[in-house]
Amino acid sequence: MRLGLISALFLAVLLSSCGGRQTASADGGDTVPFRYAQLLQLVRYDGYTVATIRHPWRQDAVLHRYVLVPAAAPVPDGSPAAPVPDGSSAAPVPEGFPEGTVIRTPLRRSVVFTTVHCSLLSMLHREASVAGVADLKYIKAPYVQEGVSAGRIVDCGDGMSPVIEKIIDLHPDALLLSPFENSGGYGQLEEIDIPIVECAEYMEPSPLGRAEWVRFYGLLYGCEHEADSLFALVDSSYQALRHTVMSESRNPVMSESRHPDTAPKTSVLVDKVTGSVWYVPGGRSTIGQMLSDAGARYPWAADDRSGSIALPFETVLERAGDCDVWLLRYSGQQPLTRQQLLSEHRGYNQFRSFREGRVYGCNVEQSMFYEDSPFRPDLLLSDFIKILHPDIPDLPALRYYHKVE
Repeated sequence: MRLGLISALFLAVLLSSCGGRQTASADGGDTVPFRYAQLLQLVRYDGYTVATIRHPWRQDAVLHRYVLVPAAAPVPDGSPAAPVPDGSSAAPVPEGFPEGTVIRTPLRRSVVFTTVHCSLLSMLHREASVAGVADLKYIKAPYVQEGVSAGRIVDCGDGMSPVIEKIIDLHPDALLLSPFENSGGYGQLEEIDIPIVECAEYMEPSPLGRAEWVRFYGLLYGCEHEADSLFALVDSSYQALRHTVMSESRNPVMSESRHPDTAPKTSVLVDKVTGSVWYVPGGRSTIGQMLSDAGARYPWAADDRSGSIALPFETVLERAGDCDVWLLRYSGQQPLTRQQLLSEHRGYNQFRSFREGRVYGCNVEQSMFYEDSPFRPDLLLSDFIKILHPDIPDLPALRYYHKVE
């Protein structure tokens, strides 16, 4: 009951002021405030919205600027509306817009290159707007797999080398794909005159900053209210969970007869050896920050990297060999066992968490971990807290991680 009451309180506050108050920009537009996102800026003008994505890898540079124009925008000079693929009509774009890629909204036909954004569109109830996908084998959203089988959605091939002819034949309003550092561009996709939406939210420095990009996608797909409501729910749930952990740490009635301020936090080891390297999340990565929000003691919490840190097995053992809990991700058709872990690396039995049976695995092939967590970090945080604080009541059942038997 306590968690539910806290969540309801946060939700009421956030729904009444989601995004806060718009402020006037220097050129007469209204800047839409963001609570957490740092790479995204939205400015509303009369008849259009400018979305600016800051460059994740080059300070003070712009990755992309979009001019979002409603398809039914009024035509100043009375020009005839231009036909669009779905049979409706869209007004031509008036002159005088700022420089940027013009996108007519809402998007009714799009080609999506990532399983994350296919799942997001399902959360926003915009499945019908997906006309094609790339990298189908990596997309687990049931509506996509069923749509391709029924011929409603087109498989456009490999994401690195898609079938351009199929994309052109779909007449999509936009292509959604993720940018990468030093990728060299998008090849032929840049030559077919279809707007490319660069989905850079994965480079946000915080879990809620990444999730807040749902408001941008809501503008693109004409479901702004639904997107704002979804983010308000995520934010309120996440903050309620954090508040619950903080309240628990201050609770004088503890299983250990120690002062709350001196009671040790549960220490956590993350992931496992891949090849000859153990990749652990940096302290400023989203996983590192979520472990902190879950009240964990993480050996690499002080590291200021936002990505993964490549380490030899011996270094991880030396620094995290005595950790209380081990959280790892794996991919398989069956649940992982401790015996299978030992067959991968005999050195795992040197970790205290392994010997004492406190290993929790997330099967990314059989769960929606990668699909859910970018825009629903509250669900993943709930798992972390339930594992690290088993005495906290009223938490839902584990969704992604399960004990390795």
